[in-house]
Amino acid sequence: MKLKCIHSFIAALALASASVAQSPNVLFIVCDDLNVQLSAAGYHRVPTPRLEAFGNESITFNRAYCQYPVCGPSRASMLSGLYPESTGVVSNTADIRDTRPGTVSLPQRFRDSGYWTAAVGKIFHNEKMQPKDLAWHEYHMFQNDTHGLEVDARREFEAARGSIEKRENRKEWRAFLSAYSKQTRGQTPPGYGPTDLEDAGHRDGKNARKVAAWLESGANGDKPFFIACGIHKPHVPFLAPQKYFDQFPIEDIEYEPMRRNDWADIPKKAASHRYVAFGFEFEKEDDALRREYIQAYHACIAFIDAQLGIVFDALKESGLWEDTIVVFTSDHGYHLGEHSMWGKVTLFEECARVPMMMRVPGVTPAGTQSDALVEHVDFYPTLLELCGLEAAGPLQGRSLTSLLEDPSGAGKEFAYTVVSRGKDLGRSIRSDRWRYAEWFDADNAELYDLENDPREYTNLAQNPEYASQLKMMSAALERVSRKAGDAR
Repeated sequence: MKLKCIHSFIAALALASASVAQSPNVLFIVCDDLNVQLSAAGYHRVPTPRLEAFGNESITFNRAYCQYPVCGPSRASMLSGLYPESTGVVSNTADIRDTRPGTVSLPQRFRDSGYWTAAVGKIFHNEKMQPKDLAWHEYHMFQNDTHGLEVDARREFEAARGSIEKRENRKEWRAFLSAYSKQTRGQTPPGYGPTDLEDAGHRDGKNARKVAAWLESGANGDKPFFIACGIHKPHVPFLAPQKYFDQFPIEDIEYEPMRRNDWADIPKKAASHRYVAFGFEFEKEDDALRREYIQAYHACIAFIDAQLGIVFDALKESGLWEDTIVVFTSDHGYHLGEHSMWGKVTLFEECARVPMMMRVPGVTPAGTQSDALVEHVDFYPTLLELCGLEAAGPLQGRSLTSLLEDPSGAGKEFAYTVVSRGKDLGRSIRSDRWRYAEWFDADNAELYDLENDPREYTNLAQNPEYASQLKMMSAALERVSRKAGDAR
């Protein structure tokens, strides 16, 4: 794509600045716990035809990274354009409105600029943390309809103990429901399996249909819109309609078996113990259980792909496709048994790397891919620049418009990700070839050659042959970490 395309695009926005109604719309889609195991990201064991079709009209960033592989801190960082050390949000219980009062979120910036803003689902970490009046003109948080197993469980419980509405029964009911079947569990232990609901009975089916209704009805009136679509899956519990499980026969599930003595050279602080809740033992393979969870996770991906098709179709059928910037990403990646890990909260590639696509009408060449290093914090300055808006405060990300102009261009020198262990932070940087991490000090370090060891099996931190590389990466981590806290 020639430079003049995006320059013309931005120039047109500048000319239209007197009338915000002429500004481009923005559709911001963020999934929950979605890793890169989808065909749209090159993983062809999990077909995602609607995302593939979107990718064929967009730019796909093959090396995009979150700043914190946990929902709350990741979203606070992405939606503020600030690294976690600057947001002060390093746990799911922290709210940026308390840790950094006055911070203007991405949707608030658009609302303050005259956009109609609306959201469904999980955008900020939970409903309590949604800055509703500041950020949104309209917001909805849907829940799944009650599926058949829950109905059966309630009937059985109430026949023996009375109504679940009675205060004295509530705790017992929750325990009974969790033990009733694997599909009626919550997050610990994670529930998984097919439901008897139709797509529209699941919260993500409702999310997609609500966004489609806004697009088809012109809910934004004469204003441009910023619509955020928070897709809950594939977050646990891994529930989806039966037809999506049927796409992944359990005997056809493939994965790379656990490597023996994988953790012999990795600092123990690098591990998350979430695998215990999933029912696994550390460094011990359980083929049958692993297949069940992978099947359920992949079924959830197939389900959300179908729901996103509803949104994309509505955007096209309403005539808004060529007037709308579309962003697709996930809050962080997810382990499915790699390094014995399950879930999130690590600094490995499986957890820190995220799917990421953007389509800017008239700018992004169709089907383009970029191998540049990019980060979640880059969304905020990118969307402001594309929409001709100014920042309301400091931003630490870097606009991606140069990569929209030239996808083969250089990205960042490093991508930076952190995660808590108690009151301390483990910190990691990725360069084009290397990943380096420190767990509180240089004595507990990791160094991987991602070019020759993409699965991060061999920690080179104690290998004297790589002493100079280790020293260089350690110094770089210190510089990047210091800058990450500059806006605190």
